Amino acid sequence: MTTARPPRFKSFPVAPNRPQAANRAAGPAGGGVPKGVGRQAVPVAVRSDPHPQPVRWLDVVAPPSFSALVSARSWCRCGYERTALGRSGVLALIEAHTSHPESCPLLNFEGSKAA
Repeated sequence: MTTARPPRFKSFPVAPNRPQAANRAAGPAGGGVPKGVGRQAVPVAVRSDPHPQPVRWLDVVAPPSFSALVSARSWCRCGYERTALGRSGVLALIEAHTSHPESCPLLNFEGSKAA
């Protein structure tokens, strides 16, 4: 039976003493732009943000038990913040949250509503 040899570790090569230039990548064979064709600006259509950032939030906590206390919180980036407890208070808060965009300075700007 033979004994196992200890693993051999490969040593790293010695770093050069002076900096070396990187190899340049080969460019296109034709030099990029064909002769006689100048570079022109291309108009780009600016699209609206496909994922608009939320401005206002409504958080309602309704436990599964009918006798448990229901609570809600409504807040907006403009500084509007309200809380409510109980079913009637939460329903009133939901109505206030729904009507808030009419008076919100962040949402109510000229041209935001169709004429």
